[in-house]
Amino acid sequence: MTQTTSVPHPVLRVPPAAPATAAAYFAASLAFHADVSDVAAALAGDGDPGFVVLDSRSTESWDQGHIPGAVHLPTALIREQAEQLLDKAVPVVTYCWGPGCNGATRAALALAELGYQVKEMLGGFEYWVREGFPYETWEGPERRTADPLTAPAEGADCGC
Repeated sequence: MTQTTSVPHPVLRVPPAAPATAAAYFAASLAFHADVSDVAAALAGDGDPGFVVLDSRSTESWDQGHIPGAVHLPTALIREQAEQLLDKAVPVVTYCWGPGCNGATRAALALAELGYQVKEMLGGFEYWVREGFPYETWEGPERRTADPLTAPAEGADCGC
């Protein structure tokens, strides 16, 4: 009689973490990251959202489009200019182009090393635009229709 051993498929080849370990990991992830729609909702609310948004891209990228009210500070200039533009008592949410870019991560690292409380906005400027939120260019305000692959077509809460 031949005995066959089954090799688990790739999803469970490495078993899931224990629930307490998973909870600690996901809680930590939320301490480091902010969602585009959560940032937009906080900025759209009445009053101070309790954080500042920082665009860490180049001036050419900023001119092409940026989040209204964001502070522009390219990553390469953070160490020399952050203290003139940011208050260490106010958390900072960094963003760059999108998920294929680690500029916001590098900016968040530089700010954390300078003593700022910081989170990275997942999806960056790309997902801000794709989710249909308003943005500004050197020519003025703009807004695109939300991409139904990233946000509900009717503008309803995604339920996340």
